[in-house]
Amino acid sequence: MTAVTGTNWTAYDAATMTAREIYGRTLAQMGKTNEKIVGVTADLSKTTAIVHFEKAFPDRFFNVGIAEQNMMGIAAGLAKAGLIPFASTMAVFASMRAGEQVRTDIAYQNLPVKIIATHAGISFGHAGTTHHCTEDIAIMKSMANMTVICPADGIETSKAVRACIDVPGPVYIRIGRGFEPPVYESEGYNYKIGKAITMHEGTDFTIIACGIAVLQSIQAAKTLKEQDGLSVRVVNMHTIKPIDEEAILDAVKDTRRILTVEEHNIIGGLGDSVASVIAGSGKGCIFKKHGLYDEYATIGYAEDLYSHYGLDANGIIGQVRSMMGMEFEADENWEDE
Repeated sequence: MTAVTGTNWTAYDAATMTAREIYGRTLAQMGKTNEKIVGVTADLSKTTAIVHFEKAFPDRFFNVGIAEQNMMGIAAGLAKAGLIPFASTMAVFASMRAGEQVRTDIAYQNLPVKIIATHAGISFGHAGTTHHCTEDIAIMKSMANMTVICPADGIETSKAVRACIDVPGPVYIRIGRGFEPPVYESEGYNYKIGKAITMHEGTDFTIIACGIAVLQSIQAAKTLKEQDGLSVRVVNMHTIKPIDEEAILDAVKDTRRILTVEEHNIIGGLGDSVASVIAGSGKGCIFKKHGLYDEYATIGYAEDLYSHYGLDANGIIGQVRSMMGMEFEADENWEDE
């Protein structure tokens, strides 16, 4: 990768950079080879890190002020003019304050607007519940034509931002606020929108996770192997819509126990998408959704909130152990189910 605004940087620096910082720098790099890319924000260029694109291409950047609804409308207009707008704001504003404009101006017309939503989930925990966003996956995936992505770390954020340019319609990418520990050691892996990635092999149990929950699930799987002798598969479902049905049904067939983990309300999120695939298949398994249990998160630093709501490795381990004590129908002949 080439330097951006005088700073030597590659995605391998993810260990010391936030996902939003990597997003901003990746977009600035992409702008060098694709003149159709333009940036739009609602007075949050530094906060969302799209400032890197702004500095590199000031003539292709538009700050509409604190007016998220207008931002989405303007992004739609730029897309109608043949450009590829990247609209950046916090997830809570992108999905709710500007929800109508995203639906009617962008999704309804199936326009190639790429919405990069930062501070998702409870990553901005200390800012207060009004700035948390645990409803956005449910909102965005319900809109026709919308692709919904939740990367596991900064490296995957870079890959998702690069890949979304080839999606002809709108894309919603949710990333966090602060330091997201790296999950991948390098960019040397295949990434495809809509195709899940198995992060840890297992035959006794499957954890399907997205976002910050992926790393915690991997750590949980390793501990469960060491302490309980369990073989736990961890699937990184980075794309919520379109979801990888094959990966889900393989997990049902191979392990018969599935736990979904997400930094989101369990209603309408990753878990509901996975449950829908399982129910539609007619195949049975022990299944549970883990996340925010239809509640608003309290105020606190993100790391403390992850522990409080059981979204860290310890919380996930507890969920797996509990589910291992549950029984399922031993009959492997699913033709009669």
